[in-house]
Amino acid sequence: MLMTLIASKNSKVKSQRKLLNSLFKGNHLSDLIAMKDAVVNAIEDIKGFDITVLEVSKLTSMTNYMIICSANSSRQTKAIADNIYVELKAKGYHPRGLEGEKEGEWVLVDLGEAIVHIMIPATRAYYNLEQLWGGEGKHVTTGKPNAASV
Repeated sequence: MLMTLIASKNSKVKSQRKLLNSLFKGNHLSDLIAMKDAVVNAIEDIKGFDITVLEVSKLTSMTNYMIICSANSSRQTKAIADNIYVELKAKGYHPRGLEGEKEGEWVLVDLGEAIVHIMIPATRAYYNLEQLWGGEGKHVTTGKPNAASV
């Protein structure tokens, strides 16, 4: 009886491990990368600049990526946020919410696996999220520099 119980428990543990491994390997990872790339493309479509992608999964359990970008005006921050929301929804992702659209100096798009911060340069410099979430050298900067930011 005891041996049967142990064997049953071991088989449950093995099946749970297989399930967890399938979630965090293969499709899940490629989905994360596809989501991150779709966000960066949506930002670039509306001429967002100074795009930084931070991998924060080792620092927090609430998200895997923090994507930060700049926009020249509050109107542009709203347009970038709307484009991210529409583009990712069209690709089958489920955005959880938008914050800060009324003011527009800092708009946040919550995608669950990624959180996107769109800021005007003064707000971005003041809060310095890159330093807060990873320090220098722990982030990857992508995107094309905008002529207005040079």
